[in-house]
Amino acid sequence: MAGDTGVGNARLLSAVQALRSAVSDATLPLDLPGAPAARLARTRLLDQLDDYVIPRLTSLDAPLLAVVGGSTGAGKSTLVNSVVGREVSLPGVLRPTTRSPVLIHHPSDAAWFSGPRILPGLARITGRHSASDGPGAVRLVPTDEVAAGLALLDAPDIDSVVEANRDLAAQLLAAADLWIFVTTAARYADAVPWELLREASERGTAVAVVLDRVPPGAVDDIRTHLAGMLREQGLDQAPIFTVVESELVDGLLPDDQTQRLRGWLAALAGDAQARADVVRQTLQGALVSLDARAQSLVTASKEQTAAGRTLMGAAEAAYAEAGTQVHDGMVDGTLLRGEVLARWQEFVGTGEFFRQVESTVSRVRDRFTSFLRGEPARADHLGEALQSGVESLVVNRGELAASSIARVWRTLPGGDQLIVAHPGLARSSSDLDTRIQRLVRDWQGDILQMVRDEGKDRRTTARIMAYGVNGLGVVLMLVTFASTAGITGAEVGIAGGTAVVGQKLLEAVFGDQAVRELARKARELLTTRVDELYAVELARYEGAVSTLQVDTDQTDRLAAAAAAVKDAR
Repeated sequence: MAGDTGVGNARLLSAVQALRSAVSDATLPLDLPGAPAARLARTRLLDQLDDYVIPRLTSLDAPLLAVVGGSTGAGKSTLVNSVVGREVSLPGVLRPTTRSPVLIHHPSDAAWFSGPRILPGLARITGRHSASDGPGAVRLVPTDEVAAGLALLDAPDIDSVVEANRDLAAQLLAAADLWIFVTTAARYADAVPWELLREASERGTAVAVVLDRVPPGAVDDIRTHLAGMLREQGLDQAPIFTVVESELVDGLLPDDQTQRLRGWLAALAGDAQARADVVRQTLQGALVSLDARAQSLVTASKEQTAAGRTLMGAAEAAYAEAGTQVHDGMVDGTLLRGEVLARWQEFVGTGEFFRQVESTVSRVRDRFTSFLRGEPARADHLGEALQSGVESLVVNRGELAASSIARVWRTLPGGDQLIVAHPGLARSSSDLDTRIQRLVRDWQGDILQMVRDEGKDRRTTARIMAYGVNGLGVVLMLVTFASTAGITGAEVGIAGGTAVVGQKLLEAVFGDQAVRELARKARELLTTRVDELYAVELARYEGAVSTLQVDTDQTDRLAAAAAAVKDAR
Protein backbone atom coordinates (compact mmCIF):
# COMPACT_ATOMS: atom_id res chain seq x y z
CA MET A 1 0.00 0.00 0.00
CA ALA A 2 1.27 3.45 -0.86
CA GLY A 3 0.60 4.50 2.73
CA ASP A 4 3.69 2.53 3.83
CA THR A 5 5.81 5.57 3.01
CA GLY A 6 5.29 9.22 3.89
CA VAL A 7 5.46 10.40 0.29
CA GLY A 8 3.24 7.60 -0.96
CA ASN A 9 0.70 8.14 1.79
CA ALA A 10 0.54 11.88 1.06
CA ARG A 11 -0.02 11.19 -2.64
CA LEU A 12 -2.70 8.62 -1.84
CA LEU A 13 -4.43 10.95 0.62
CA SER A 14 -4.46 13.74 -1.96
CA ALA A 15 -5.96 11.41 -4.57
CA VAL A 16 -8.64 10.17 -2.16
CA GLN A 17 -9.54 13.74 -1.20
CA ALA A 18 -9.88 14.61 -4.89
CA LEU A 19 -12.14 11.60 -5.35
CA ARG A 20 -14.20 12.71 -2.38
CA SER A 21 -14.64 16.14 -3.98
CA ALA A 22 -15.71 14.59 -7.30
CA VAL A 23 -18.22 12.31 -5.56
CA SER A 24 -19.57 15.19 -3.50
CA ASP A 25 -20.06 17.33 -6.60
CA ALA A 26 -21.74 14.52 -8.52
CA THR A 27 -25.50 14.82 -8.88
CA LEU A 28 -28.04 12.27 -10.05
CA PRO A 29 -31.20 14.40 -10.27
CA LEU A 30 -33.19 12.59 -12.96
CA ASP A 31 -35.49 9.88 -11.61
CA LEU A 32 -34.14 7.05 -13.72
CA PRO A 33 -34.80 3.41 -12.78
CA GLY A 34 -31.38 2.96 -11.20
CA ALA A 35 -31.12 6.43 -9.65
CA PRO A 36 -32.34 5.62 -6.09
CA ALA A 37 -29.76 2.85 -5.67
CA ALA A 38 -27.04 5.02 -7.18
CA ARG A 39 -27.88 7.93 -4.87
CA LEU A 40 -27.72 5.63 -1.85
CA ALA A 41 -24.39 4.23 -3.06
CA ARG A 42 -23.08 7.80 -3.45
CA THR A 43 -24.17 8.70 0.09
CA ARG A 44 -22.54 5.61 1.56
CA LEU A 45 -19.35 6.17 -0.40
CA LEU A 46 -19.14 9.73 0.89
CA ASP A 47 -19.78 8.50 4.42
CA GLN A 48 -16.99 5.97 4.27
CA LEU A 49 -14.58 8.47 2.76
CA ASP A 50 -15.42 11.03 5.46
CA ASP A 51 -15.82 8.63 8.36
CA TYR A 52 -13.03 6.18 7.70
CA VAL A 53 -10.75 6.33 4.66
CA ILE A 54 -9.65 9.97 4.88
CA PRO A 55 -9.38 10.03 8.72
CA ARG A 56 -7.45 6.77 8.74
CA LEU A 57 -5.06 7.90 5.99
CA THR A 58 -4.57 11.15 7.86
CA SER A 59 -3.75 9.36 11.14
CA LEU A 60 -2.59 5.80 10.70
CA ASP A 61 -1.56 5.64 14.37
CA ALA A 62 -5.02 6.53 15.73
CA PRO A 63 -6.71 3.98 18.04
CA LEU A 64 -8.42 1.01 16.44
CA LEU A 65 -12.20 1.46 16.20
CA ALA A 66 -14.21 -1.74 16.65
CA VAL A 67 -17.89 -1.28 15.78
CA VAL A 68 -20.30 -3.71 17.43
CA GLY A 69 -23.25 -4.32 15.12
CA GLY A 70 -25.97 -6.85 14.68
CA SER A 71 -29.65 -7.61 14.37
CA THR A 72 -32.47 -6.41 16.57
CA GLY A 73 -32.44 -8.16 19.94
CA ALA A 74 -29.04 -9.76 19.42
CA GLY A 75 -27.78 -8.43 22.77
CA LYS A 76 -25.17 -5.97 21.48
CA SER A 77 -25.46 -3.46 24.30
CA THR A 78 -25.49 -6.16 26.96
CA LEU A 79 -22.38 -7.66 25.42
CA VAL A 80 -20.59 -4.28 25.32
CA ASN A 81 -21.53 -3.57 28.92
CA SER A 82 -20.34 -7.03 29.95
CA VAL A 83 -16.99 -6.60 28.17
CA VAL A 84 -16.47 -3.23 29.86
CA GLY A 85 -17.72 -4.51 33.24
CA ARG A 86 -20.41 -1.89 33.85
CA GLU A 87 -23.35 -0.29 32.10
CA VAL A 88 -22.01 2.13 29.53
CA SER A 89 -24.58 1.47 26.81
CA LEU A 90 -28.27 1.44 27.63
CA PRO A 91 -29.86 -1.84 26.51
CA GLY A 92 -33.08 -1.38 24.54
CA VAL A 93 -36.11 -2.79 26.29
CA LEU A 94 -38.58 -1.68 23.65
CA ARG A 95 -38.02 -2.08 19.92
CA PRO A 96 -36.96 -0.23 17.90
CA THR A 97 -34.24 1.33 19.99
CA THR A 98 -33.89 4.99 18.96
CA ARG A 99 -30.86 6.06 20.96
CA SER A 100 -27.48 7.49 20.14
CA PRO A 101 -24.63 5.12 19.34
CA VAL A 102 -22.15 4.83 22.20
CA LEU A 103 -18.37 5.05 21.73
CA ILE A 104 -16.34 3.71 24.64
CA HIS A 105 -12.66 4.63 24.77
CA HIS A 106 -9.75 4.96 27.17
CA PRO A 107 -9.47 8.48 28.66
CA SER A 108 -6.03 8.94 27.10
CA ASP A 109 -7.58 8.45 23.65
CA ALA A 110 -10.25 11.14 24.12
CA ALA A 111 -8.62 13.60 21.70
CA TRP A 112 -8.96 11.09 18.86
CA PHE A 113 -12.74 10.92 19.20
CA SER A 114 -13.97 14.18 20.72
CA GLY A 115 -13.30 16.15 17.54
CA PRO A 116 -14.58 15.66 13.98
CA ARG A 117 -11.72 13.39 12.89
CA ILE A 118 -14.16 10.53 12.38
CA LEU A 119 -17.94 10.65 11.96
CA PRO A 120 -17.87 14.43 11.39
CA GLY A 121 -21.61 14.47 10.72
CA LEU A 122 -22.51 13.31 14.24
CA ALA A 123 -22.60 15.57 17.26
CA ARG A 124 -20.72 14.54 20.42
CA ILE A 125 -22.59 14.14 23.68
CA THR A 126 -21.41 13.02 27.11
CA GLY A 127 -22.93 12.23 30.49
CA ARG A 128 -25.82 9.96 31.34
CA HIS A 129 -28.27 8.62 28.79
CA SER A 130 -31.48 10.58 28.30
CA ALA A 131 -34.77 10.09 26.49
CA SER A 132 -33.70 12.70 23.93
CA ASP A 133 -30.82 10.57 22.67
CA GLY A 134 -31.16 9.92 18.95
CA PRO A 135 -29.21 8.78 15.89
CA GLY A 136 -27.90 12.29 15.13
CA ALA A 137 -25.18 12.14 17.78
CA VAL A 138 -22.61 9.76 19.26
CA ARG A 139 -22.28 9.44 23.04
CA LEU A 140 -18.66 9.38 24.26
CA VAL A 141 -17.90 7.26 27.33
CA PRO A 142 -14.28 7.37 28.60
CA THR A 143 -13.33 4.47 30.89
CA ASP A 144 -10.19 2.73 32.13
CA GLU A 145 -11.92 -0.59 31.54
CA VAL A 146 -11.07 -0.27 27.83
CA ALA A 147 -7.39 -0.49 26.95
CA ALA A 148 -5.74 2.47 25.25
CA GLY A 149 -5.37 1.99 21.53
CA LEU A 150 -8.80 0.41 20.96
CA ALA A 151 -12.32 1.81 21.18
CA LEU A 152 -15.71 0.06 21.05
CA LEU A 153 -18.73 1.59 19.33
CA ASP A 154 -22.19 0.14 20.04
CA ALA A 155 -24.20 0.73 16.85
CA PRO A 156 -27.97 0.69 16.19
CA ASP A 157 -29.65 -2.41 14.81
CA ILE A 158 -28.80 -3.16 11.20
CA ASP A 159 -32.38 -4.35 10.56
CA SER A 160 -34.20 -1.71 12.62
CA VAL A 161 -37.69 -0.78 11.50
CA VAL A 162 -36.57 2.84 11.81
CA GLU A 163 -34.84 3.86 8.58
CA ALA A 164 -32.60 6.40 10.32
CA ASN A 165 -31.29 3.66 12.59
CA ARG A 166 -30.55 1.34 9.66
CA ASP A 167 -28.77 4.10 7.76
CA LEU A 168 -26.68 5.04 10.78
CA ALA A 169 -25.79 1.40 11.44
CA ALA A 170 -24.51 1.04 7.87
CA GLN A 171 -22.58 4.30 8.19
CA LEU A 172 -20.94 3.23 11.44
CA LEU A 173 -19.96 -0.18 10.11
CA ALA A 174 -18.30 1.54 7.14
CA ALA A 175 -16.31 3.66 9.63
CA ALA A 176 -14.90 0.63 11.46
CA ASP A 177 -11.40 -0.78 11.43
CA LEU A 178 -12.95 -3.95 12.83
CA TRP A 179 -16.54 -5.18 12.55
CA ILE A 180 -17.75 -7.20 15.54
CA PHE A 181 -20.98 -8.82 14.40
CA VAL A 182 -23.29 -10.02 17.13
CA THR A 183 -25.92 -12.59 16.22
CA THR A 184 -27.88 -15.27 18.05
CA ALA A 185 -28.30 -18.99 17.75
CA ALA A 186 -31.82 -18.39 16.48
CA ARG A 187 -30.94 -15.70 13.91
CA TYR A 188 -27.37 -16.28 12.75
CA ALA A 189 -28.56 -17.30 9.27
CA ASP A 190 -30.78 -14.24 8.70
CA ALA A 191 -30.40 -12.53 5.35
CA VAL A 192 -29.63 -8.95 6.49
CA PRO A 193 -26.50 -9.75 8.53
CA TRP A 194 -25.14 -11.93 5.77
CA GLU A 195 -25.65 -9.20 3.20
CA LEU A 196 -23.39 -6.97 5.28
CA LEU A 197 -20.94 -9.80 5.97
CA ARG A 198 -20.64 -10.45 2.24
CA GLU A 199 -19.97 -6.75 1.75
CA ALA A 200 -17.31 -6.89 4.44
CA SER A 201 -15.70 -9.86 2.71
CA GLU A 202 -15.71 -8.13 -0.67
CA ARG A 203 -14.03 -5.06 0.83
CA GLY A 204 -11.48 -7.03 2.84
CA THR A 205 -12.73 -5.65 6.15
CA ALA A 206 -11.49 -7.27 9.34
CA VAL A 207 -14.41 -9.12 10.98
CA ALA A 208 -15.06 -10.96 14.25
CA VAL A 209 -18.34 -12.73 15.06
CA VAL A 210 -20.04 -13.17 18.42
CA LEU A 211 -22.59 -15.98 18.50
CA ASP A 212 -24.86 -15.05 21.41
CA ARG A 213 -27.56 -16.90 23.37
CA VAL A 214 -26.51 -20.37 22.27
CA PRO A 215 -28.19 -23.30 24.06
CA PRO A 216 -25.40 -25.16 25.96
CA GLY A 217 -26.07 -28.42 24.18
CA ALA A 218 -26.00 -26.92 20.70
CA VAL A 219 -22.74 -24.95 20.84
CA ASP A 220 -20.65 -27.29 18.70
CA ASP A 221 -23.28 -27.86 16.00
CA ILE A 222 -24.22 -24.20 15.59
CA ARG A 223 -20.62 -23.01 15.75
CA THR A 224 -19.59 -25.54 13.10
CA HIS A 225 -22.45 -24.52 10.83
CA LEU A 226 -21.67 -20.81 11.26
CA ALA A 227 -17.97 -21.42 10.55
CA GLY A 228 -18.95 -23.15 7.30
CA MET A 229 -21.11 -20.21 6.25
CA LEU A 230 -18.29 -17.77 6.99
CA ARG A 231 -15.88 -19.92 4.99
CA GLU A 232 -18.22 -19.82 1.99
CA GLN A 233 -18.12 -16.02 2.12
CA GLY A 234 -14.33 -15.88 2.32
CA LEU A 235 -14.39 -15.00 6.04
CA ASP A 236 -12.76 -18.17 7.34
CA GLN A 237 -10.14 -16.05 9.16
CA ALA A 238 -12.83 -14.31 11.23
CA PRO A 239 -12.67 -15.46 14.89
CA ILE A 240 -15.93 -16.73 16.42
CA PHE A 241 -16.76 -16.05 20.07
CA THR A 242 -19.58 -18.12 21.57
CA VAL A 243 -21.80 -16.91 24.43
CA VAL A 244 -24.14 -19.54 25.83
CA GLU A 245 -27.59 -18.69 27.11
CA SER A 246 -27.00 -17.38 30.66
CA GLU A 247 -28.76 -15.56 33.48
CA LEU A 248 -27.63 -11.92 33.70
CA VAL A 249 -25.98 -10.74 36.91
CA ASP A 250 -26.77 -7.08 37.59
CA GLY A 251 -27.59 -6.73 33.89
CA LEU A 252 -24.26 -8.25 32.79
CA LEU A 253 -23.25 -11.59 31.33
CA PRO A 254 -21.21 -13.92 33.56
CA ASP A 255 -17.48 -13.22 33.33
CA ASP A 256 -16.69 -16.66 31.95
CA GLN A 257 -18.90 -16.00 28.91
CA THR A 258 -17.03 -12.86 27.86
CA GLN A 259 -13.56 -13.72 29.10
CA ARG A 260 -12.26 -14.97 25.73
CA LEU A 261 -13.57 -11.93 23.86
CA ARG A 262 -12.18 -9.53 26.48
CA GLY A 263 -8.81 -11.22 26.29
CA TRP A 264 -8.72 -11.05 22.51
CA LEU A 265 -9.59 -7.35 22.49
CA ALA A 266 -7.02 -6.59 25.20
CA ALA A 267 -4.31 -8.45 23.28
CA LEU A 268 -5.22 -6.56 20.12
CA ALA A 269 -5.08 -3.24 21.96
CA GLY A 270 -1.69 -4.07 23.46
CA ASP A 271 -0.04 -5.24 20.26
CA ALA A 272 0.82 -2.30 18.00
CA GLN A 273 1.73 -4.59 15.11
CA ALA A 274 -1.52 -6.53 15.40
CA ARG A 275 -3.47 -3.27 15.38
CA ALA A 276 -1.51 -2.07 12.37
CA ASP A 277 -2.27 -5.33 10.56
CA VAL A 278 -6.02 -4.90 11.15
CA VAL A 279 -5.88 -1.27 10.00
CA ARG A 280 -3.87 -2.21 6.92
CA GLN A 281 -6.28 -5.00 5.99
CA THR A 282 -9.42 -2.91 6.35
CA LEU A 283 -7.97 0.26 4.85
CA GLN A 284 -6.54 -1.59 1.87
CA GLY A 285 -9.87 -3.32 1.33
CA ALA A 286 -11.71 0.01 1.49
CA LEU A 287 -9.28 1.60 -0.97
CA VAL A 288 -9.60 -1.28 -3.41
CA SER A 289 -13.39 -1.05 -3.22
CA LEU A 290 -13.33 2.64 -4.17
CA ASP A 291 -12.65 1.86 -7.81
CA ALA A 292 -15.72 -0.30 -8.34
CA ARG A 293 -17.91 2.00 -6.27
CA ALA A 294 -16.76 5.08 -8.15
CA GLN A 295 -17.25 3.27 -11.45
CA SER A 296 -20.86 2.54 -10.49
CA LEU A 297 -21.32 6.29 -10.06
CA VAL A 298 -19.64 6.88 -13.42
CA THR A 299 -22.15 4.51 -15.00
CA ALA A 300 -25.06 6.23 -13.25
CA SER A 301 -23.71 9.62 -14.31
CA LYS A 302 -23.48 8.48 -17.93
CA GLU A 303 -27.07 7.27 -17.76
CA GLN A 304 -28.16 10.66 -16.44
CA THR A 305 -26.31 12.48 -19.20
CA ALA A 306 -27.70 10.15 -21.86
CA ALA A 307 -31.24 10.58 -20.52
CA GLY A 308 -30.87 14.37 -20.59
CA ARG A 309 -29.59 14.25 -24.15
CA THR A 310 -32.45 11.99 -25.20
CA LEU A 311 -34.98 14.39 -23.70
CA MET A 312 -33.37 17.34 -25.43
CA GLY A 313 -33.10 15.38 -28.67
CA ALA A 314 -36.85 14.82 -28.61
CA ALA A 315 -37.49 18.52 -28.03
CA GLU A 316 -35.05 19.59 -30.74
CA ALA A 317 -36.57 17.14 -33.22
CA ALA A 318 -40.08 18.43 -32.52
CA TYR A 319 -39.18 22.06 -33.20
CA ALA A 320 -37.01 21.14 -36.17
CA GLU A 321 -40.04 19.36 -37.62
CA ALA A 322 -42.20 22.39 -36.85
CA GLY A 323 -39.75 24.62 -38.70
CA THR A 324 -39.72 22.24 -41.68
CA GLN A 325 -43.50 22.19 -41.80
CA VAL A 326 -43.66 25.98 -41.75
CA HIS A 327 -41.14 26.15 -44.59
CA ASP A 328 -43.09 23.54 -46.55
CA GLY A 329 -46.24 25.54 -45.94
CA MET A 330 -44.61 28.54 -47.58
CA VAL A 331 -44.02 26.71 -50.85
CA ASP A 332 -46.72 24.06 -51.15
CA GLY A 333 -49.64 26.42 -51.72
CA THR A 334 -51.08 25.96 -48.23
CA LEU A 335 -51.12 29.72 -47.61
CA LEU A 336 -53.05 30.42 -50.83
CA ARG A 337 -56.20 28.63 -49.77
CA GLY A 338 -59.50 29.92 -48.50
CA GLU A 339 -59.49 33.51 -47.28
CA VAL A 340 -56.35 34.49 -49.20
CA LEU A 341 -57.82 33.34 -52.51
CA ALA A 342 -61.08 35.12 -51.78
CA ARG A 343 -59.27 38.36 -51.01
CA TRP A 344 -57.10 38.01 -54.10
CA GLN A 345 -60.18 37.61 -56.27
CA GLU A 346 -61.69 40.65 -54.61
CA PHE A 347 -58.42 42.44 -55.18
CA VAL A 348 -58.11 41.90 -58.93
CA GLY A 349 -61.46 40.54 -60.16
CA THR A 350 -60.62 36.93 -61.03
CA GLY A 351 -62.33 36.12 -64.30
CA GLU A 352 -61.84 39.39 -66.14
CA PHE A 353 -58.38 39.87 -64.74
CA PHE A 354 -57.14 36.43 -65.84
CA ARG A 355 -58.35 37.13 -69.40
CA GLN A 356 -56.36 40.36 -69.36
CA VAL A 357 -53.32 38.43 -68.23
CA GLU A 358 -53.61 36.31 -71.30
CA SER A 359 -53.58 39.47 -73.46
CA THR A 360 -50.66 41.64 -72.47
CA VAL A 361 -48.72 42.56 -69.41
CA SER A 362 -49.42 46.22 -70.07
CA ARG A 363 -53.15 45.66 -69.65
CA VAL A 364 -52.48 43.84 -66.40
CA ARG A 365 -50.38 46.72 -65.21
CA ASP A 366 -53.04 49.27 -66.20
CA ARG A 367 -55.81 47.28 -64.57
CA PHE A 368 -53.78 46.78 -61.42
CA THR A 369 -52.74 50.46 -61.22
CA SER A 370 -56.25 51.76 -61.63
CA PHE A 371 -57.50 49.24 -59.08
CA LEU A 372 -54.96 50.32 -56.49
CA ARG A 373 -55.72 53.96 -57.02
CA GLY A 374 -59.43 53.39 -56.86
CA GLU A 375 -59.72 51.09 -53.83
CA PRO A 376 -56.46 50.77 -51.91
CA ALA A 377 -58.24 49.25 -48.90
CA ARG A 378 -58.47 45.93 -50.75
CA ALA A 379 -54.69 45.61 -50.63
CA ASP A 380 -54.95 45.82 -46.86
CA HIS A 381 -57.62 43.11 -46.87
CA LEU A 382 -55.38 40.78 -48.86
CA GLY A 383 -52.41 41.60 -46.64
CA GLU A 384 -54.46 40.84 -43.53
CA ALA A 385 -55.56 37.52 -44.99
CA LEU A 386 -51.96 36.59 -45.78
CA GLN A 387 -50.86 37.71 -42.31
CA SER A 388 -53.57 35.64 -40.67
CA GLY A 389 -52.62 32.60 -42.73
CA VAL A 390 -48.95 32.84 -41.78
CA GLU A 391 -49.80 33.38 -38.12
CA SER A 392 -52.10 30.36 -38.06
CA LEU A 393 -49.47 28.17 -39.70
CA VAL A 394 -46.69 29.17 -37.27
CA VAL A 395 -48.94 28.96 -34.21
CA ASN A 396 -50.36 25.59 -35.18
CA ARG A 397 -46.95 24.01 -35.82
CA GLY A 398 -45.59 25.47 -32.57
CA GLU A 399 -48.49 24.06 -30.57
CA LEU A 400 -48.09 20.68 -32.21
CA ALA A 401 -44.38 20.69 -31.33
CA ALA A 402 -45.09 21.43 -27.66
CA SER A 403 -47.78 18.76 -27.35
CA SER A 404 -45.55 16.27 -29.17
CA ILE A 405 -42.67 16.91 -26.76
CA ALA A 406 -44.92 16.45 -23.73
CA ARG A 407 -46.27 13.20 -25.15
CA VAL A 408 -42.81 11.81 -25.93
CA TRP A 409 -41.24 13.00 -22.66
CA ARG A 410 -43.85 11.13 -20.65
CA THR A 411 -42.54 7.92 -22.22
CA LEU A 412 -38.85 8.70 -21.60
CA PRO A 413 -36.89 8.20 -18.34
CA GLY A 414 -36.95 11.44 -16.37
CA GLY A 415 -39.38 13.14 -18.77
CA ASP A 416 -42.50 12.83 -16.68
CA GLN A 417 -40.57 14.21 -13.71
CA LEU A 418 -39.77 17.36 -15.73
CA ILE A 419 -43.35 17.78 -16.97
CA VAL A 420 -44.63 17.55 -13.40
CA ALA A 421 -42.02 20.05 -12.21
CA HIS A 422 -42.69 22.38 -15.16
CA PRO A 423 -46.36 21.89 -16.18
CA GLY A 424 -46.12 24.79 -18.62
CA LEU A 425 -43.96 22.60 -20.87
CA ALA A 426 -47.05 20.61 -21.87
CA ARG A 427 -48.05 23.52 -24.11
CA SER A 428 -46.52 26.48 -25.90
CA SER A 429 -45.72 29.71 -24.07
CA SER A 430 -48.78 31.67 -23.02
CA ASP A 431 -47.68 34.67 -25.11
CA LEU A 432 -46.84 32.67 -28.24
CA ASP A 433 -49.77 34.10 -30.24
CA THR A 434 -48.75 37.66 -29.43
CA ARG A 435 -45.13 37.03 -30.35
CA ILE A 436 -46.09 35.40 -33.62
CA GLN A 437 -48.35 38.32 -34.53
CA ARG A 438 -45.43 40.64 -33.91
CA LEU A 439 -43.15 38.34 -35.91
CA VAL A 440 -45.41 38.46 -38.97
CA ARG A 441 -45.81 42.23 -38.73
CA ASP A 442 -42.04 42.59 -38.54
CA TRP A 443 -41.68 40.31 -41.54
CA GLN A 444 -44.17 42.42 -43.48
CA GLY A 445 -42.00 45.37 -42.59
CA ASP A 446 -39.05 43.46 -44.07
CA ILE A 447 -41.06 43.00 -47.28
CA LEU A 448 -41.88 46.68 -47.60
CA GLN A 449 -38.27 47.63 -46.94
CA MET A 450 -37.15 45.20 -49.64
CA VAL A 451 -39.52 46.86 -52.10
CA ARG A 452 -38.17 50.29 -51.20
CA ASP A 453 -34.56 49.11 -51.39
CA GLU A 454 -35.14 47.62 -54.82
CA GLY A 455 -36.03 51.06 -56.26
CA LYS A 456 -32.45 52.02 -56.96
CA ASP A 457 -33.00 54.12 -60.09
CA ARG A 458 -35.55 56.68 -61.21
CA ARG A 459 -37.31 54.33 -63.55
CA THR A 460 -37.88 51.64 -60.93
CA THR A 461 -38.80 54.21 -58.34
CA ALA A 462 -41.39 55.68 -60.66
CA ARG A 463 -42.94 52.26 -61.20
CA ILE A 464 -43.03 51.62 -57.47
CA MET A 465 -44.67 54.98 -56.92
CA ALA A 466 -47.21 54.13 -59.61
CA TYR A 467 -48.26 50.88 -57.96
CA GLY A 468 -47.65 51.85 -54.32
CA VAL A 469 -45.18 50.25 -51.91
CA ASN A 470 -47.91 48.56 -49.87
CA GLY A 471 -49.62 47.10 -52.92
CA LEU A 472 -46.38 45.72 -54.33
CA GLY A 473 -45.42 44.41 -50.91
CA VAL A 474 -48.68 42.48 -50.66
CA VAL A 475 -48.18 40.99 -54.10
CA LEU A 476 -44.59 40.03 -53.20
CA MET A 477 -45.90 38.26 -50.10
CA LEU A 478 -48.36 36.37 -52.27
CA VAL A 479 -45.74 35.42 -54.86
CA THR A 480 -43.48 34.26 -52.01
CA PHE A 481 -46.07 31.60 -51.18
CA ALA A 482 -47.25 30.91 -54.76
CA SER A 483 -47.21 27.26 -55.82
CA THR A 484 -49.84 24.74 -56.82
CA ALA A 485 -48.29 21.85 -54.93
CA GLY A 486 -50.72 20.46 -52.40
CA ILE A 487 -53.76 22.20 -53.89
CA THR A 488 -56.37 20.16 -55.71
CA GLY A 489 -59.53 20.62 -57.73
CA ALA A 490 -60.75 24.05 -58.78
CA GLU A 491 -58.20 25.73 -56.48
CA VAL A 492 -55.38 24.69 -58.80
CA GLY A 493 -56.46 26.99 -61.55
CA ILE A 494 -57.09 29.86 -59.19
CA ALA A 495 -53.76 29.47 -57.39
CA GLY A 496 -51.93 29.02 -60.67
CA GLY A 497 -53.49 32.14 -62.00
CA THR A 498 -52.60 33.92 -58.80
CA ALA A 499 -48.95 32.96 -59.22
CA VAL A 500 -48.84 34.06 -62.84
CA VAL A 501 -50.59 37.36 -62.24
CA GLY A 502 -48.48 38.24 -59.22
CA GLN A 503 -45.30 37.20 -60.97
CA LYS A 504 -46.10 39.25 -64.08
CA LEU A 505 -46.96 42.34 -62.07
CA LEU A 506 -43.72 42.25 -60.12
CA GLU A 507 -41.66 41.46 -63.22
CA ALA A 508 -43.13 44.51 -64.93
CA VAL A 509 -41.72 46.63 -62.08
CA PHE A 510 -38.48 44.90 -61.08
CA GLY A 511 -37.58 42.40 -63.79
CA ASP A 512 -37.79 38.60 -63.61
CA GLN A 513 -34.40 37.96 -61.94
CA ALA A 514 -35.08 40.55 -59.26
CA VAL A 515 -38.49 39.05 -58.52
CA ARG A 516 -37.04 35.59 -58.04
CA GLU A 517 -34.39 37.00 -55.70
CA LEU A 518 -36.98 39.03 -53.77
CA ALA A 519 -39.19 35.98 -53.27
CA ARG A 520 -36.24 33.86 -52.18
CA LYS A 521 -35.07 36.49 -49.72
CA ALA A 522 -38.61 36.97 -48.37
CA ARG A 523 -38.92 33.25 -47.65
CA GLU A 524 -35.46 33.23 -46.09
CA LEU A 525 -36.28 36.16 -43.79
CA LEU A 526 -39.52 34.54 -42.65
CA THR A 527 -37.77 31.20 -42.09
CA THR A 528 -35.09 32.91 -39.99
CA ARG A 529 -37.66 34.71 -37.86
CA VAL A 530 -39.66 31.51 -37.31
CA ASP A 531 -36.50 29.56 -36.43
CA GLU A 532 -35.58 32.21 -33.88
CA LEU A 533 -39.07 32.11 -32.37
CA TYR A 534 -39.01 28.31 -32.11
CA ALA A 535 -35.51 28.50 -30.62
CA VAL A 536 -36.94 30.62 -27.80
CA GLU A 537 -39.66 28.00 -27.27
CA LEU A 538 -37.05 25.22 -27.31
CA ALA A 539 -35.01 27.11 -24.72
CA ARG A 540 -37.81 26.47 -22.20
CA TYR A 541 -37.15 22.75 -22.48
CA GLU A 542 -33.39 23.24 -22.40
CA GLY A 543 -33.80 25.25 -19.20
CA ALA A 544 -35.92 22.54 -17.59
CA VAL A 545 -33.46 19.79 -18.51
CA SER A 546 -30.49 21.87 -17.35
CA THR A 547 -32.04 22.24 -13.89
CA LEU A 548 -31.90 18.45 -13.43
CA GLN A 549 -29.29 17.29 -15.92
CA VAL A 550 -25.82 16.44 -14.64
CA ASP A 551 -22.76 18.46 -15.51
CA THR A 552 -21.43 17.03 -18.77
CA ASP A 553 -17.90 16.96 -17.28
CA GLN A 554 -19.03 15.13 -14.14
CA THR A 555 -18.50 11.65 -15.56
CA ASP A 556 -14.95 12.43 -16.69
CA ARG A 557 -14.04 13.94 -13.31
CA LEU A 558 -15.31 10.88 -11.43
CA ALA A 559 -13.48 8.47 -13.72
CA ALA A 560 -10.23 10.43 -13.55
CA ALA A 561 -10.38 10.74 -9.76
CA ALA A 562 -11.02 7.00 -9.34
CA ALA A 563 -8.12 6.20 -11.66
CA ALA A 564 -5.81 8.49 -9.68
CA VAL A 565 -6.64 6.66 -6.44
CA LYS A 566 -6.00 3.32 -8.11
CA ASP A 567 -2.62 4.52 -9.38
CA ALA A 568 -1.65 5.89 -5.96
CA ARG A 569 -2.49 2.74 -3.96
